[in-house]
Amino acid sequence: MKISIVIPAHNEQGRIERTLKKYHEFFLQKKENNNDTCVEFVVVLNGCTDNTLHVVERVKEELRANIVIIDMLQQAGKGLAIRAGFANALLRDNDIIGFVDADMATLPDAFYDLIMHVSHDCDGVIASRYMPGADVLPKRPAYKRWGSRLIYEPFVRMLFGLSYYDLQCGAKVFKRNVIETVTPHLTVRQWAFDVELLYLCKKYGFTIKEVPTVWRDQADSKLTLRGGLRMFGALFKVWWAHYNMQKNK
Repeated sequence: MKISIVIPAHNEQGRIERTLKKYHEFFLQKKENNNDTCVEFVVVLNGCTDNTLHVVERVKEELRANIVIIDMLQQAGKGLAIRAGFANALLRDNDIIGFVDADMATLPDAFYDLIMHVSHDCDGVIASRYMPGADVLPKRPAYKRWGSRLIYEPFVRMLFGLSYYDLQCGAKVFKRNVIETVTPHLTVRQWAFDVELLYLCKKYGFTIKEVPTVWRDQADSKLTLRGGLRMFGALFKVWWAHYNMQKNK
């Protein structure tokens, strides 16, 4: 099984080294234990103005790890960064393609659990911080959960017919054919990317499973209240764009 893990990174010089080393060590141990798994990391530098590039290059050389570096010189947004990572992963014969946040809120074993849930009757697996059985520390602020549950999730359900406990968790994996199908149609630059991705999966008839995860919330989250408000506008734009595409076919 060949796995490509896309890691979008915007000014992550303080966190990306730990993430790459922990993930590399985890999957190397799996391979040494006769697990037939080959893993690559596609790090997409999203308009970094700090030392992230040099940190990743140093880690790649130090570990002799299978790390592909894509340097988007201008900030394109997390969504387009992941799309670029997907397109790059498709250049090789990867069986499973997914993405994870650079801050390692999702530990390597939790990400591996997603991979193990992919099966013949499931085309992709997404991590959930809100399903029964999830282990989240520290506990997320109530306003984040209830704001999403009372406003954001009903809005997404109304526009796209999607019903998940957790749309935005930054850990998702998919079979290759899913990424081949949806990547050309991804348009979202920033935070509403996950919704568009899941909507396209639904549109093309893929089965996506949601599983409870282990999540270690990190400081310096890049999703602000202002970003959350912008997401609502982005959601409507996504709905309108895909509605028009369907209408004009």
